[in-house]
Amino acid sequence: MSFQLPESEGLLVLNRLPIQNANAISSPLTHGFPSMTAFLGLMWALERKLRTQGVTLQFDSVGVICHDFDEQVTEGGYTKAFRLTRNPVSKDGSTAAIVEEGRIHLEVTLIFGVSGEAVLDDAEPRQKLADQIAETLAGMRVAGGSVLPARRVGRLPGAELLRLDEDPEEASGDFRLRRRRWMPGFALVCRDDLLAQRLESLQATTPEATALDALLDLSRFNWRPAVPEAPGDQAEKKAVEWEHDRTEGWIVPIPVGYGALSQVHPAGTVKNARDARTDFRFVESLYSVGQWISPHRLGSFRELLWYAHSDVDAGLYRCRNDFAASARGL
Repeated sequence: MSFQLPESEGLLVLNRLPIQNANAISSPLTHGFPSMTAFLGLMWALERKLRTQGVTLQFDSVGVICHDFDEQVTEGGYTKAFRLTRNPVSKDGSTAAIVEEGRIHLEVTLIFGVSGEAVLDDAEPRQKLADQIAETLAGMRVAGGSVLPARRVGRLPGAELLRLDEDPEEASGDFRLRRRRWMPGFALVCRDDLLAQRLESLQATTPEATALDALLDLSRFNWRPAVPEAPGDQAEKKAVEWEHDRTEGWIVPIPVGYGALSQVHPAGTVKNARDARTDFRFVESLYSVGQWISPHRLGSFRELLWYAHSDVDAGLYRCRNDFAASARGL
């Protein structure tokens, strides 16, 4: 299947953006950080909102670097629970039901791949446009959370609109300078390759293992007793040491999009659909493996950015990231 990151002319960088009360339950099976589908949705909503202001900038991709997070859970103890809010009483005065929802406060840097705006050529209009976009974004939501206004952090402005240099060496040098400014923090990248490798490893001993088995195996710490080096009776007397197999880094299960459960229904034929002007299809979540890495381990902007890819015939609508392919030199 052929897919690749769209070519962008520039980058919109929103530095250290505070987000309050975002949805920490990213899918029916995962929690802890909003899904990348939420950030792609923010990207498209922002583009549509800017169009009403006469800004013709096209948004192609988005990258996320997390600097701080505060999941709203109870403190103390091994088992934690979400902090829930008490809703106002209902119309008849009875107590309203408590809806369990996970919330998280975030501080993230968002990087959007953009193109199609002639103003990118001049620095002063470019910064003016970046400030306008940041002001527009401050009135929006991402994953149900409120986006607070961007603010200057040290020498870094709250928002920057950068033009990508066409010279590969200049672009590489600019990225090396940029990634240092994103530290401390961690960027989320896709590692479909690790999932495929773990599935192959499991099937070598358990042929009936599935991709779900590989996902669960990668998502946990598998502790096993280490084989003693001393032979015979000395090995029996030696204390058993335990080791785990989490050697790939900070690996997490993540939702990456949606898979079709039905055929495409024409617009307006499905009762109670949210949008009666768009074709409708029943879907379920798709899962893969992501990795949180320090920005200094990224080699280019391409390894950071996520983009949407749709295959209607196969029923796949998912987010993709080229980190694994770039890391292998493909």
